[in-house]
Amino acid sequence: MTVLVVTNDFPPRQGGIETFVRSLCDELSDVVVYTSRTSGAAQYDSSLPFPVVRDRTSMLLPTARVTRDVVRVMQRVGADRVVFGAAAPLGLMGSSLRKAGARRIVALTHGHETWWAGTPGARRALRRIGDAADTLTSVSAWCEEQIAPALSPDAAARMRRLTPGVDTSRFFPDCGGEQVRKGLGLEGVPVVACVSRLVARKGQDTLIQAWPRVLAVVPDAVLLLVGGGPDRARLEELALSTGVSHAVRFTGAVPWEDVPPYVDAADVFAMPCRTRRFGLEPEALGIVTLEASAAGKPVVVGDSGGAPDTVRHGETGYLVDPYNPVAAALRITELLTDPARAKAMGEAGRTWVQAEWTWSSSGQILRELLDLR
Repeated sequence: MTVLVVTNDFPPRQGGIETFVRSLCDELSDVVVYTSRTSGAAQYDSSLPFPVVRDRTSMLLPTARVTRDVVRVMQRVGADRVVFGAAAPLGLMGSSLRKAGARRIVALTHGHETWWAGTPGARRALRRIGDAADTLTSVSAWCEEQIAPALSPDAAARMRRLTPGVDTSRFFPDCGGEQVRKGLGLEGVPVVACVSRLVARKGQDTLIQAWPRVLAVVPDAVLLLVGGGPDRARLEELALSTGVSHAVRFTGAVPWEDVPPYVDAADVFAMPCRTRRFGLEPEALGIVTLEASAAGKPVVVGDSGGAPDTVRHGETGYLVDPYNPVAAALRITELLTDPARAKAMGEAGRTWVQAEWTWSSSGQILRELLDLR
């Protein structure tokens, strides 16, 4: 029973959805991927244990031509199960693939579908996607609450939670943080790290605004901002104008495979993510928070969208108002000045992730949804 994964989001492109889809493929015994063209794909694809078919375009859309090509591949490889890596918009091909022989269709949602659910024309398209699929999945309770009202009652009743897992063999305590600290000249100083793209939604500016209050309590604390993105120039100006540029370090973009040591370099992980654009741009989940917990770090996370699913408040870390730098500073200084509490929260976080956020459990759910036995 071959599974055809149809996705616009697949490595070597980097991102949360790409990692999610790629990792789920590893949980399927017979899989073929149909995806978009991207630089470096040939070398990457040659290293995979399953075949990848690249479309001629760099952006997959559910056009008549793409639908015909997907049907041809589905029939050529004998696939009768289909997974859409992101439900919107590719799930609009669902009814055509069903007519072509797909017995089970699972469409993954991640977060941008909440925007579809709240926009009239897109909402109707999302309803069609839900009706064509056997199951729409959601990554968090919040996402399900936002998406379900846009679906037909039958489709809403068929929704299932399917969360990303965390590779605890990559993210674990002492997985290279000391080497990163040494390379950055941060040995022996308290470090708070935010590992994320530099975009307004992730809240790095809230951390910079909080930093004068952090330094008042922990004078040698350093804020390590790991990642690249369009907001860097604004954040650098903010650090300068706030008078904390000497205590804020920007690493620039870090390759996906090199991320774990940067997480491990932190004493505290902080990402006060927030909802923007009148609710249309939320944090759907925030897998990096769980990766930080897997590395044994206490976390400070913004209360946005599905982010509360990634922290047990008061046990593995804290939820904070992402628009309140004072609140962020309070929790960060609390953890930096109480190493015993920080260590206990980090240990509790790793135990929780190991028990409840594994790729094997996510794969088992997907196999059940696809009726693979």
